[in-house]
Amino acid sequence: MMGSEFGLGYGFGIHGLGMVAFWVLIVLLIVFLVRGIFGGNSSPDGKSAIEILDERYASGEIEQSEYEERKRALT
Repeated sequence: MMGSEFGLGYGFGIHGLGMVAFWVLIVLLIVFLVRGIFGGNSSPDGKSAIEILDERYASGEIEQSEYEERKRALT
């Protein structure tokens, strides 16, 4: 009997796809949890890139032309 119930053979079907979907969901859940714990794309003090750029411009660290160019790049 070819493709017996042992091993993948031709019987992968719905059960195999369900198992793959289950593990994909588990991996995605872990990724989202890790990103949530470690803050994703924000800076260590919780400020966005635009807020940091605004502060640098207000303090005189960068000129208006550089400020506008970087703001365009961020939006």
